[in-house]
Amino acid sequence: MTRERRRTRERAILHIIGSRPIRSQIELVAALAREGISTTQTTLSRDLRRLGIVKRSDSGGPRYHRLGRDTTPPSPQRMLAATLSELALNIGPGNALFAIRTLSGCANAVAIALDEADLDGVLATVAGDDTILVLCRDAEARSTLVNDLRSLAQL
Repeated sequence: MTRERRRTRERAILHIIGSRPIRSQIELVAALAREGISTTQTTLSRDLRRLGIVKRSDSGGPRYHRLGRDTTPPSPQRMLAATLSELALNIGPGNALFAIRTLSGCANAVAIALDEADLDGVLATVAGDDTILVLCRDAEARSTLVNDLRSLAQL
């Protein structure tokens, strides 16, 4: 992607959002396509972050707004604040981790099963190809979970 294509796309995004209510990224991708600009939703998400555009509710319902009218890119702190306020569900401490090793390519399936089991003390799971990191509420929860999961796995 050339820098000029990105600038053209970003100018079009700003024009579209400034001229009419846009309520979803799919709607914005379609509006860009009508202007002859083809893009993916992933690229659009990056553009929106870079431009400081967030979804906010107003009297007409939720729509995209630009955080500031200046031409300088938003600070990383401002981008983080905007992203967290729109997407984060909860933020909490975790004091203990443990790892689960799986067969190659199976970590995601095990992590999904852990998440769906909604085990007490589990704050989050992160799955790679053959390893899952489990973030626990505290060391006590970690010890209990490790013992319980070893028993379930017959290890």
